Amino acid sequence: MLYLIAHFVLRPLFLLVFRPHVQGRENVPATGAFIIASNHLSFIDSMAIPLMAPRRVGYLAKAEYFTTPGLRGWLTKTLFTALGALPVERQTHRAAQEALDTAMTVLNAGGGFGVYPEGTRSRDGRLARGKTGVAWLALTADCPVVPVGITGTDRIQPIGARYWRPHRFSVTFGKPLTFPEYRGKAGNNRARREVTDRIMEAIAELSGQEKAGWGEAAPKAS
Repeated sequence: MLYLIAHFVLRPLFLLVFRPHVQGRENVPATGAFIIASNHLSFIDSMAIPLMAPRRVGYLAKAEYFTTPGLRGWLTKTLFTALGALPVERQTHRAAQEALDTAMTVLNAGGGFGVYPEGTRSRDGRLARGKTGVAWLALTADCPVVPVGITGTDRIQPIGARYWRPHRFSVTFGKPLTFPEYRGKAGNNRARREVTDRIMEAIAELSGQEKAGWGEAAPKAS
């Protein structure tokens, strides 16, 4: 119910206020599990992508967003729940594994899950080399990865800003990537690195960002 409210209320508001340019929604699989892998420019990305996607996409969110007391806490919890966000404790030593386990729960149920392979949002607008968790998820769940390039959200809420500013943003959903040649190799470091680099190459092409810290050139995405 909350998800439907988000799409019938928040999505029209986003369209009215920010006038986003959205391409490639047809590239998101109509059925079955899928992963959204995107660049990350702003806190608002985790709202913009789910609201513009044609299917529900779950994202991880700090557990504090769901446990803060008072009216503000209730509003935050309601908003994140409506957007399909999933709470995770980020300060525990098992946080990374718990995050992967949460993602797998969604994917095993045939849903969509969103990740930022860079691990954190860009502070300088460049695209960092991806961490291999996205490849582990894709190979373990044996599902397609939809690369996404998002631009302009860093102008809506720049790093350090408390409030949003009206500005247009763009979301481009790329063609799904599959990796049949690596099936069953989620535990192989080289396979995870190669899959991750292919995903990041696709994101770079969609976002148009300069690469940062990539080292050797990665294989081109097919």
